[in-house]
Amino acid sequence: MRKTVDEKLQESVEKRFNESFKLITERLEAVHKGLGEMQTLATGVGDLKKVLTNVKTRGTFGEVQLGAILEQFLSPQQYIKNDHPDEENEKRVVEYSIKLPGKDTDEPVLLPIDSKFPVEDYQRLLDAYDNNPDAVEAISFQLGKSVEKCAKDISDKYIKPPKTTDFAILFVPTEGLYAEILRRTGLFETLQRDYKITVVGPTNLVAFLSSLQMGFKTLAIEKRSSEVWEVLGAVKTQFSSFGDILEKTKKKLQQATNVIDQAGVRSRAIERKLRTVHVLPQEQSIELLGEAIAIEEDSRIEIEDDKNE
Repeated sequence: MRKTVDEKLQESVEKRFNESFKLITERLEAVHKGLGEMQTLATGVGDLKKVLTNVKTRGTFGEVQLGAILEQFLSPQQYIKNDHPDEENEKRVVEYSIKLPGKDTDEPVLLPIDSKFPVEDYQRLLDAYDNNPDAVEAISFQLGKSVEKCAKDISDKYIKPPKTTDFAILFVPTEGLYAEILRRTGLFETLQRDYKITVVGPTNLVAFLSSLQMGFKTLAIEKRSSEVWEVLGAVKTQFSSFGDILEKTKKKLQQATNVIDQAGVRSRAIERKLRTVHVLPQEQSIELLGEAIAIEEDSRIEIEDDKNE
């Protein structure tokens, strides 16, 4: 009995041990798989960081985002990509220019929009918020100087009245960076006052473009209204001439009516004189008056036949 019990106990222990070992092996495989996915994710984050660190690539990122927003809210005829606002220097290329209607001419006025992304200063600021609060103010000041430098660059290169507006747009591709620019006391006002630059983020730009669309529609209505008034003025001029023609026509019709009335009076007078004259038969009157009466009589007979039919 003891031998049988030992065998059963050993068999049960081995079975439980194998099941536990199998479960542990599966859990270790899952952990290993998770570590592999974490390594892949870390590699992806590193690649993204490299992309955003590269000046040309992150510039392209901001330009692509700006282009997508403009394409969504404006028609292709309302903006220019890679425009040359400075006629004296064709190498200066602004990323986008929005066509605004000219005031007195059909030639549009261009509004330059350029994207900037000072990611190094912004990243240092985010790191300072997490790890070094005492350095936040100094790094924020440095970020403001970088944005001010970008604004000066846009102002010097792309604001060229009267071909362009007397101000330009600096587009930043993240709402966090836009909020930091607004947080710096006096920075937004300085950019507008000293460099004629307005900073916008993605959401801000959408609102700005919506207001532009309303302006375009209002201007189109005003132009159509002026055209309608011109047409009405021309109609008014022609209508006065038409009234003169109607007056002349009325006089002619009145004269014709008077002539017909006079003919009626004379006809009645002649009828009174002819009452004493004897009426001749039809055949005899045709013989006396000639062929014209015969033709007229035939025409009268044909008309009566047509009426009868």
